Amino acid sequence: MFDRLETIEKRYEELNELIAQPELSSHPSRLQALAQEQANLEGIVTKYRHYKALAKAIQETQDMLDEKLEPALASLAKEELSSLKKRQQDVLQDLKLALLPKDVHEAKSAIVEIRAGTGGDEASLFAADLFRMYSRYAQLKGWQVEVIDCSESDVSGFKEIIFEVNGKGAYSRLKHERGVHRVQRVPTTEASGRIHTSTATVAVLPEAKEIEVEISPDDIKIDFFRSGGAGGQNVNKVATAVRITHLPTGMVATCQDERSQLKNRTKAMAVLRARLLDREQSKQFQEITDERRSQIGSGERAEKIRTYNFPQDRVTDHRINLTLHNLPRVLSGEIDELIDALSANEQARQLEASLL
Repeated sequence: MFDRLETIEKRYEELNELIAQPELSSHPSRLQALAQEQANLEGIVTKYRHYKALAKAIQETQDMLDEKLEPALASLAKEELSSLKKRQQDVLQDLKLALLPKDVHEAKSAIVEIRAGTGGDEASLFAADLFRMYSRYAQLKGWQVEVIDCSESDVSGFKEIIFEVNGKGAYSRLKHERGVHRVQRVPTTEASGRIHTSTATVAVLPEAKEIEVEISPDDIKIDFFRSGGAGGQNVNKVATAVRITHLPTGMVATCQDERSQLKNRTKAMAVLRARLLDREQSKQFQEITDERRSQIGSGERAEKIRTYNFPQDRVTDHRINLTLHNLPRVLSGEIDELIDALSANEQARQLEASLL
């Protein structure tokens, strides 16, 4: 670890020298690339230099104690030494986290897919609850939500809803939500008061740019059709809905939310790119990681990750054994406490894996 930190610091100093060269001003693209690299390293270098300064202060304080100071001064030196060591450990932890591999999709927007699972109408209502929860969370974060496609149930729920969450870092926060969500509550139609259990699945995909996923026109089939559901005369008379089929994989992406055929096609292509990118990354992940790391990563998608229990007013995330008692607040979008805990757990697992 410290060899790597020394290498990073040396490269940072080299970048300072390169950027200072006068002839570089005539090569703006090269200058920009070097400046970006320097900016990426600056935080780690600053922490490492702080760590080394604390190590020097610890050694100096220890040397003072070895000289057998007067009791009063020795007591002060011991307190200072304890404080310095605590600060050094905190900085060391920060350095370990800073050296962890960064998620290349960290700053991206997200595409979220919610589907009703077991439980019939109650499952579709729960899917609608989850959509509202994520929509309100996005609103609290200042992100924009755009529905791409949805299929409503007969009870004003969703059999399926796909939507974009546009905002910097949306994917890095929402990726922890992927998996099977379970709800336990008494349906309004249940006269005997029996608690009903139903589920909904959530998939979260990073937004994929065209340069990341190249799709050949020969590999797709595009169908246009009339949108279903509410929408007025335009929906009923004009074939604006778009269905894109990726022939090599059989993946299908549909969008009928917009009145414009072009806009629907653009959104459907965005969903298709995101799914193809996720598929390729999952494939690579399984190829380059051992069985243990595979279970940590993508295996969670097929598991029950969280339970929303209405009678007991609690939300339990089973991955980290965290229970919160304020279900209305959670469903109103206040899920940062859950996501923060999941992010911390992910970092802890990454640190553990890095030591193997």
